[in-house]
Amino acid sequence: MKKFITIAGNIGAGKSSLVRLLSQRLDWEPFFEPVANNPYLSDFYADMRTWSFHSQVYFLSNRLKVYQELLDCPNSVILDRSLYEDAEIFARNLYLQGLMSQRDYETYETIYQTLLHFLPTPDLVVYLRASVDTLLERIHRRNRDYEKNISADYLQQLNDTYETWIQNFTLCPVLTVPSDNLDFVNHARHMDLILEKIQEKIAGKEEVVFLPEECSQY
Repeated sequence: MKKFITIAGNIGAGKSSLVRLLSQRLDWEPFFEPVANNPYLSDFYADMRTWSFHSQVYFLSNRLKVYQELLDCPNSVILDRSLYEDAEIFARNLYLQGLMSQRDYETYETIYQTLLHFLPTPDLVVYLRASVDTLLERIHRRNRDYEKNISADYLQQLNDTYETWIQNFTLCPVLTVPSDNLDFVNHARHMDLILEKIQEKIAGKEEVVFLPEECSQY
């Protein structure tokens, strides 16, 4: 039976890397977030108040294209960031911080709520939880020009919004991965552990957690 999981997490949490590695291990089809193609992104990070609505609508339109490809794919799929995060994390945070007007936010929210009725629900959300220090270090390491102005305060606001969202998310099962302690890119054992937990969760196991002793470096 075709399965659909999505990888959630803040900027720099390791979503794309996990999608790539999981797709190789499971032989599932990966769908990556087309961030670099957003023509508003550099302007947005330089002036969020002016460009927030434009940038979020662009992300939303591209997310719909990805979902269409996902639906057409006959294989099981892994999605890099979900529609939920676009709306309930990024757009909402911009509104709460006064960086998106109420009129723009209400327009965006109406579109989002309408789309929810038509789009598939994942079998599992894998949430990569990471501290701001970890996020900043990874953002610095990948050295993307349009991310150089991202502040620690902005990342913390997003982290706070993520935590509120994930605690109240009930549409499908959630597996929370302690990303600070698991270097799944450089440690194969950590990748094995995450894959094992994902398979347990997909199989229907109610309680799946990462124990501290499992997350030690190898």
